[in-house]
Amino acid sequence: MKEALFYESSDYSSVQCRLCSHNCIVKNGEKGICNVRKNDNGILYSLVYGKIAAKNIDPIEKKPLYHFKPRSYTYSFSTTGCNLKCKNCQNYEISQTKEILGAYYSPDAIVGEVVANHLPSISYTYTEPTIYYEFAKDTGLLAKKESVCNIFVSNGFMTKEVVKDSSEWIDAINIDLKSFSDDFYKKLCKASVKPVLDNISSYKESGVWVEITTLLIPEYNDSEKEISQIAKFIKSIDKNIPWHISAFYPTYLLTNTAPTNPEKVKNARLIGLAEGLNFVYTGNIRYPEGETTFCPACGELLVSRVGYSVNMGNFERGKCVKCGNIIAGVF
Repeated sequence: MKEALFYESSDYSSVQCRLCSHNCIVKNGEKGICNVRKNDNGILYSLVYGKIAAKNIDPIEKKPLYHFKPRSYTYSFSTTGCNLKCKNCQNYEISQTKEILGAYYSPDAIVGEVVANHLPSISYTYTEPTIYYEFAKDTGLLAKKESVCNIFVSNGFMTKEVVKDSSEWIDAINIDLKSFSDDFYKKLCKASVKPVLDNISSYKESGVWVEITTLLIPEYNDSEKEISQIAKFIKSIDKNIPWHISAFYPTYLLTNTAPTNPEKVKNARLIGLAEGLNFVYTGNIRYPEGETTFCPACGELLVSRVGYSVNMGNFERGKCVKCGNIIAGVF
């Protein structure tokens, strides 16, 4: 175990965790909502430090990140645990388990593997990286010394303190904006939407590269009104933030919900573009146009994608070759 960051002790051996926006009050001997932070006589400990439950070398496009080091591969890992209880979680075996699973890896060992494989980045992913923040940060700071980038794939439910701290060492983040409705977050995730919206804005202001993903779940968050609301919110921050709209497939506790109609995803992309976003992508369906990056200035095809196969067309050094327009991203 490792003593946790971001918590406050009380006079009665209870502690308040300040890592995520649940702000759990954890009594002595108990754990927080994430199930991986425990109060031991007034000291809050991380139970998953160094315990990797899943790891792989993934295409960066799988995160998904389309405007951050395209065509590169990223060292990806996670521990068990999560601070949300999403009924549609695709990694529920490790995110929702009450067991602390995984093989031990030190931050040095991880960075050593990254350097040995000549990888440009580490992605803290699969489960919510906030809940293993101490492990991620120690790894990330070592990675920075080796000129390796750090990426969060997150639900965005961390506190402002964590946003500020992490912005000093992470380079990119994909935040899962699940809905624009607080009712959705309460019913399906046991959380709230406002911290997520605030944190998207804060990360963008901090200079971290931001992309956003929304999974369209039939009859839950797929109305044209809500899609338009999300698009307008993203544009209010920056019209160049890439928005990934993905199709839902039945899983975990939503097995009786139908898969998303691909036409619904295609239409959602059109709504996003009509609202003024420059880069709106589709996921989990076969639709090459929805995976393609077009120049927002002249319409030239710049980057085509089929799954994780990427072809850089009239695109060089972050610019459209045809018109010279600078494309937002880290290339």
